[in-house]
Amino acid sequence: MSKPLNIGMIGYGFMGRAHSNGYRRVSNFFNLEYTPVLKAACARDAAKARAFADQWGYESIETDWRKLLERKDIDAVDICVPNNLHKEIAIAAAKAGKMILCEKPLAMDSAEGEEMCQAVEKAGVANIVWYNYRRIPAVTFAKQLIDSGKLGKIFHYRANFLQDWTINADVPQGGQGTWRLDAAAAGSGVTGDLLAHCIDTALWLNGSISNVTAMTETFVKQRKHSLTGKVEKVGIDDACAFLCHFQNGSLGLFESTRYARGHKALYTFEINGEHASIKWDLHDLHRLQWFDHKTEGPLRAWSSIHVTDGEHPYMSKWWVPGLAIGYEHSFVHQVADFLEGLATGKPAGPTFRDALETQQVCDAVLASAKSGAWTGVG
Repeated sequence: MSKPLNIGMIGYGFMGRAHSNGYRRVSNFFNLEYTPVLKAACARDAAKARAFADQWGYESIETDWRKLLERKDIDAVDICVPNNLHKEIAIAAAKAGKMILCEKPLAMDSAEGEEMCQAVEKAGVANIVWYNYRRIPAVTFAKQLIDSGKLGKIFHYRANFLQDWTINADVPQGGQGTWRLDAAAAGSGVTGDLLAHCIDTALWLNGSISNVTAMTETFVKQRKHSLTGKVEKVGIDDACAFLCHFQNGSLGLFESTRYARGHKALYTFEINGEHASIKWDLHDLHRLQWFDHKTEGPLRAWSSIHVTDGEHPYMSKWWVPGLAIGYEHSFVHQVADFLEGLATGKPAGPTFRDALETQQVCDAVLASAKSGAWTGVG
């Protein structure tokens, strides 16, 4: 019989829903030693907390995260609040002996992230950061292909993450829904919000980054703040592009913007190796594109691998071959891997310490954009 793992959710927005869905569904498809129990949902507004708890099946609510951490019936805390609140909650949770699942990016900057790492390591509590794109089967399959050596020496890694939802200058900054446009709450714009995903995936697939050279732009310089009602300077980056050197000798090219009209969430990456290349597109997330130079000349071409077979990562837990899964399942997989890590004693990544490396790359990108110079990572 499985052991219950009582979850305390802090926050109730988009990510709170995505994570809750992962907790609710994981035991239906994965045979694990632990079963998540939705014990409490926490938000400052009691009515909204209650509505969220009722919809997702949380047993109780709290309006103060400190009281949530004091509860003996909470084993793990899920931090789904704006970035500026991650550090305080995570350090307090670690001191309270709670396991921690933290939304990305880890912190506002590397200094905060290091404090968070030290706190969880001192307390010895299990921890993970929600970089969910690692858990999409096609991306995990790409990892397996790279690790097997089928691509040979890697020469190039390129990725982009494009959106268009902030082009309108009337979109406010700050408050619920638009806190990502407020530097005080988010720390940065597309760098920490979108490129952080690209960077985490790249570090996982291709190894560490040595240095970067970057440029950023803020296209709308002032926006009304939804909390103060005043028009204030915008401090986040609307767009960012950077070049980098990976420690394995390959070159990287990354771009992200919220000003790419026609794109709601276009995340793609391509990796070019000595023997083969691979590419992936979030909009066609169950497929991995593959090019193998070893194929006989007249037949040499890009092919599309439908990543739905039982031999592909995670897919044996779902339906029959040929039936695709989607975005939501990456969160189910992350919960499953976290719980498996608890059972085996081999922590699932990215841990706080892993995610700190992504934070360090983000910091280097922003520093380079400010100075105009190549900047080392770490």
